[in-house]
Amino acid sequence: MKNPKKSADNQAGFTLIEIMVVVVILSIMAAFVVPKIMDRPEQARLIKAQQDIRTLENALRLYKLDNLYYPSTDQSLQALIEEPDTEPLPRKWAKDGYIDRLADDPWGTPYLYLQPGVHGNFDIFSLGPDGQSDTEDDLGNWNLD
Repeated sequence: MKNPKKSADNQAGFTLIEIMVVVVILSIMAAFVVPKIMDRPEQARLIKAQQDIRTLENALRLYKLDNLYYPSTDQSLQALIEEPDTEPLPRKWAKDGYIDRLADDPWGTPYLYLQPGVHGNFDIFSLGPDGQSDTEDDLGNWNLD
């Protein structure tokens, strides 16, 4: 007779990490392919910024799964690349980090991060093409759709 516990452990499926890796790979591919295909460069920049923000959101969620909280505003998105040495110290930071590098937005400025956010647990946003805060072209994780 088979051990029911053993057969349940051998079931095939995808882990959260595998799904996240696929999302990151698709985001990277979209970031390179979309601007070359589209005739509208500004629309391509918006799509790239949306994909970047979604990738950062996913990395932050993985960070929280490991450490039980999001990095602070002071620790910034840099906490996804290098283990923070300021409070709150991560409990179980991933040895290879959560992303390889922090890219600037398509307009050449760094993505901004607030925790707690104005719009939720955290805000990740770009100031958009004009580089000015609180304007209609700001793009954040709260207004991607």
